[in-house]
Amino acid sequence: MSTEIIPFQIDVPQEQLDDLNRRLDATRWTDADPEAGWAQGIPLDYTRELADYWRHTYDWRAQEARLNSFPQFRTGIDGHDVHFLHVRSSEPDAMPLVLTHGWPGSIVEFLEVIGPLTDPVAHGGNAQDAFHVVVPTIPGYGFSGPAVGWSTARAARAWAELMRRLGYDRYAAHGEDTGAAISRQLAVIDAEHLVAVHLTMIASATVTAETADPDNPAEQRAVELARRAQYELGAYAMLQASRPQTLSYALADSPVGQLAWIVERFKDWTDSTDAPEDAVDRDAMLTNVMIYWLNATAGSSARYYYEGAATWGMPEPQTDVPVAVAVMPHDLGIPVRRVAERNHNIVRWTEFERGGHFAAMEEPDLVIDDLRATFRAYRT
Repeated sequence: MSTEIIPFQIDVPQEQLDDLNRRLDATRWTDADPEAGWAQGIPLDYTRELADYWRHTYDWRAQEARLNSFPQFRTGIDGHDVHFLHVRSSEPDAMPLVLTHGWPGSIVEFLEVIGPLTDPVAHGGNAQDAFHVVVPTIPGYGFSGPAVGWSTARAARAWAELMRRLGYDRYAAHGEDTGAAISRQLAVIDAEHLVAVHLTMIASATVTAETADPDNPAEQRAVELARRAQYELGAYAMLQASRPQTLSYALADSPVGQLAWIVERFKDWTDSTDAPEDAVDRDAMLTNVMIYWLNATAGSSARYYYEGAATWGMPEPQTDVPVAVAVMPHDLGIPVRRVAERNHNIVRWTEFERGGHFAAMEEPDLVIDDLRATFRAYRT
């Protein structure tokens, strides 16, 4: 395996697309309670309409071309070929920034923020806020391909090596979902080079009905969200943490199964009302689904839950790296600042009025502004 940084272009064989179309045409549909809406899962009528759009209207080749408009590379790290976007700014004093997606996300989460971050002047910003942007695909996901034995800590070590290999001695990091956990690990293992980190999630910074401040509305809302996540929305996590292999057979074989498994998360975790498209672009959401389908990474991405389940809810190791937190009100869970401060050096805490789990995809302008504001103090 080469440790060289090798240019990469996405070029999906037509045979794969033809196979997808055959499978969509041959879908064996189930029944459904027509009165249930989203209460029992993704509704049948909506799923059939979305699958029909995927089959007859969605244009993968157009999306592939858009993805290929960003410079992409692969390099071997820790025995695995890691795929990443690397978009350098033309501004001489740009700060290196690594952006990490989560599950069930991908590099698609960050496509709308790359331009404003690397070329702020062209997007109404200031040159001094420019970044060199690195967007890796987590091993086991997408175009990094299936992987076994990877955890957030191992991925963080790979990111530290990737940034070193790219020549970045000082850099910043942003992460969402699993990407937040990886970015948080970077603050422990590569504190010498990571100047600050920006997160949308701190999994351990939660409260229960017993520990929440009864007079704090934000903490009481966090309790309600945590209760809903545990008793209604958390079944996916328990399955992926306990039996990811069994799940993978269904998702790797059925495109509609893969579609439903991911799109339901976009409905549950976003700032949406009637359908996920209230919060995210339909074609972008389907491109995200396509990346899982084309690379058969349903099982290997789910295994991160299996690898991490033993430490769920446990405080992360202390870090003195400056940490900024962007709290999105419709995320799967809401962190509480006083809990986060026990083992984080919190320097910025922003509570937004809109947005959900896929923050950079749902509300790119909010994320761009918060990243710029967060990292200004750490530029040289």
